[in-house]
Amino acid sequence: MEYAVKQFSSLQEAVEAVYGEPVQITRRDPLAGGDINRAYMLSLSDGHKLFVKENAAEKMSFFVREAEGLQAIRDSGAISVPEVYACGKDGSDSFLLMEYITPGKKIADFYEDFGRRLALMHCADCSAYTGDGKFGFISDNYIGAGYQVNTPEDSWIGFFRKRRLLPQIRRAEKCFNSGELKVLDRLLEKLDELLVEPYHPALLHGDLWSGNYLTGSDGRAWLIDPAVYVGHPEADIAMTELFGGFPRAFYKGYYEQQGKEPGYEDRRDLYNLYHLLNHLNLFGTTYLGAVLAVLRKYS
Repeated sequence: MEYAVKQFSSLQEAVEAVYGEPVQITRRDPLAGGDINRAYMLSLSDGHKLFVKENAAEKMSFFVREAEGLQAIRDSGAISVPEVYACGKDGSDSFLLMEYITPGKKIADFYEDFGRRLALMHCADCSAYTGDGKFGFISDNYIGAGYQVNTPEDSWIGFFRKRRLLPQIRRAEKCFNSGELKVLDRLLEKLDELLVEPYHPALLHGDLWSGNYLTGSDGRAWLIDPAVYVGHPEADIAMTELFGGFPRAFYKGYYEQQGKEPGYEDRRDLYNLYHLLNHLNLFGTTYLGAVLAVLRKYS
């Protein structure tokens, strides 16, 4: 299964394709929150508002892959994501044109509802995304600005070893001394003792921290900025706990719907080693101490 987002040669052309030829962009208001792309709320001459991300023209693959990920989450029917209208190139820039999510007030059981909906996404059929394998995705994509390999594998543990940890370790080799590299190699070898295969493969958001969801006008959680793939649902939950965790009600709602496998807490930091290594590769040695702490835990 593949998704084709409409591509245009200018932002104005894309806007006209969505709302009609007379409609013009009347205002661009910068939005905060991202450190990779420039983001704006577009006001249109007919009163509508749109959201657009922009980056250099050669970065358009970021937007094509993001559109695929959002569509996969939408197809689960479990949780809301912004609708993607178009992407393209406009001069020296590339862009992704999307639905603007009007902020709303959280419903009373916001976090429990969020947890339940994520669990339903994790339970949705995702076999169409991995071809002949069980874990992976239809294309490689990005985790933040880092390239993410999604070549399918039959085993979750094999996928996590070959497509998650190993590429990040190879990129970060210069950050480690010879002893630390040996510890990393031993860790890769003993993953079968540390991880478990899931009861079923799950479509994951892939980068689920507090900056990657919004409260929509319906008062519920909307997911944004995915790094999707099919994997173990625990990997998504682990990511929610990496930078302080979500409110307790989120986990209550999630586990009431999905159930909790024994030993998750013993595996959590190993899942998050992937994200810490990615941060090490993207942002430098500020994250080296956290990576080494995980290695000590599992060595």
